[in-house]
Amino acid sequence: MLLELMELRYGTASTVFCTQLKKKDWHPRLGGGVHADAIMDRIVHNAVWVDMGEANMRQRRG
Repeated sequence: MLLELMELRYGTASTVFCTQLKKKDWHPRLGGGVHADAIMDRIVHNAVWVDMGEANMRQRRG
C-alpha cells in the first residue's frame, strides 16, 4: 500500500514521514528487496531531511 501511495503522490504532492529510525534502517524495515528499493527511490530523491537529534521523544523525563 505504501508503494501505491508513493507512486500516486510522486512528483505531484508533498509527503511527510516522521520516524525515529535512521535512513540506513528504512530499507530493511520495509522488507528489503525490489519493493523496498522502489519505495526508497521515491522517498530519498528530492527529499528534505530534518534531523531532530538522538533524543527519544517517547521516553518520559523527570
